Amino acid sequence: MNVFGEIRNLVIASLEKMQVSGDLPDGLSFDLVTVEPPKNPDHGDMATNAAMVLSSPSMKKPLDIAKKLLMYLKESPLISGVDIAGPGFLNINLEPDVWGMVLRTILKDPKAYGRSNIGDAKTVNVEYVSANPTGPLHIGHTRGAVFGDALASLLDFVGFDVTREYYINDGGAQVDVLARSVFLRYLEAHGQKVAFEDGTYPGDYLIEVGQALKAKFGDFFVGKEEQVWLADVRQFSIVAMMKLIKTDLSALGIKMDIYFSEKSLYGTSRIEEAITNLRDKGLIYEGTLEAPKGKSDIDWEPRKQTLFKSTKYGDDVDRPIQKSDGNWTYFAPDVAYHFDKVARGYNHLIDVFGADHSGYVKRMKAAVTALSSGQTSLDIKLIQLVRLFKNGEPFKMSKRAGTFVTLRELVEQVGADATRFVMLTRKNDASLDFDFDKVLEQTKENPIFYVQYAHARICSVMRRATDIGLSVDDNTLAGSDLNSLGDSSELSLAAKVAEFPRLVEIAARSNEPHRIAFYLYELASDFHSLWNKGNDQPKLRFLQEEDPATSRSKIALIRCTAVVISTGLGILGVTPAQEMR
Repeated sequence: MNVFGEIRNLVIASLEKMQVSGDLPDGLSFDLVTVEPPKNPDHGDMATNAAMVLSSPSMKKPLDIAKKLLMYLKESPLISGVDIAGPGFLNINLEPDVWGMVLRTILKDPKAYGRSNIGDAKTVNVEYVSANPTGPLHIGHTRGAVFGDALASLLDFVGFDVTREYYINDGGAQVDVLARSVFLRYLEAHGQKVAFEDGTYPGDYLIEVGQALKAKFGDFFVGKEEQVWLADVRQFSIVAMMKLIKTDLSALGIKMDIYFSEKSLYGTSRIEEAITNLRDKGLIYEGTLEAPKGKSDIDWEPRKQTLFKSTKYGDDVDRPIQKSDGNWTYFAPDVAYHFDKVARGYNHLIDVFGADHSGYVKRMKAAVTALSSGQTSLDIKLIQLVRLFKNGEPFKMSKRAGTFVTLRELVEQVGADATRFVMLTRKNDASLDFDFDKVLEQTKENPIFYVQYAHARICSVMRRATDIGLSVDDNTLAGSDLNSLGDSSELSLAAKVAEFPRLVEIAARSNEPHRIAFYLYELASDFHSLWNKGNDQPKLRFLQEEDPATSRSKIALIRCTAVVISTGLGILGVTPAQEMR
């Protein structure tokens, strides 16, 4: 039961009746009409902006619309009262038994609560991580990995057909650098003294790769020219690095459906096919570009290039796709890759990029719109930086990696659950401070602890109830008198539980899984407040040992709270705690 959805449907139905009666004109769009919790809980259970957003298109005063709408809404058995606030907002109070209806719905099918079919089985490809296969995943990759995986789970939860994809950047010069770095470790494994020049990868993680290369090829490459060993060592190194990366992802509970190789685009006519698609649409031409911003005409040498007419789709400038020497630009394989995804028939594409790719957003959106003739959408989510702190100081770099803190080190320090949750406590495009001390402390200031503690507390109550012989299975709880929950703190918690389906839909429509983490913290806060209130008022305690019926009613409320916490954490890829140690 999505009570917010039901009340919104009631509002829309009332507005349609107003059209029939002539109080509103036909042809109005109700898309901007919302029903949401009021900012001030004293103003009611819900509020709608219907009169405000329909005033201008209907050429009627908001107050006049609100007065008519109020009359229709009061007819509903779900609504106990409606008040007009300000120039035309409507504050709605629900009948107390509505919260009992919500709780009973949850108890009858806990796994279904919050799910919806807004995805309508449409296909969506979520591409995330996609780190260069040159070393272990670092802290920046970790945030993108967690975000992408949580987003994929969220979309799956609301009915999309989701594919999780990793784009292996194995076609650029960086893999040659990797091969040369591994070759140095290979020589080292043969007892030679080597020096890592600037531009190579000196991390200790390549020692084992060099030893493995020796085990496979012996001394065959020793003393040979680069042209002899480069191709073999490059392929060997990519395989080794991808194995390392997959192991890192597994530590976070992440499993991809597809690993797509950039290299597979070369020498297979796939880039040419993508460019031909654009050329056939009149979007490819030969031309020159003006000097980029910040460069004077003196420093810029105009040269003829093959350009994609991306400005037709909102980009700032047309983009080079082939150099004057005939080589492809870095943009060309990206176009071909997205053409491949379009050809696979996805309705929606989502790319999770690092913040340093912000300049790519407009051109990639333009390319997808052009390649799909506007039939496939692309949303690009940028992931901002993560700053690590320990003991109030910036965390030192990894010795193993040489230059950065690895995903594996992070998980080993604080665990996968804490890593995942904390990475989602900020919106993806906001920077994140990750403090090792706060993540491990057992206080309200640690969001993962606070949420897990709420779930563990509820589990402890359930165990104690069972120990004293009280039946607390879901069917029994669903049959309890849920209308007996009358304290403001109990009703507040029930109302928060009722928000979950609405919150999930908003998060899914905006591709913002962090909203789930925010909500869970607020829900945990409401639960802990009720728990603490029970310390001072025994009648609010969940177990009333002399009154089994009242106990079941109160336990029904917190059981539903636990269901929502567990479901929300599941979307984020976090295991709910059964007890705290």
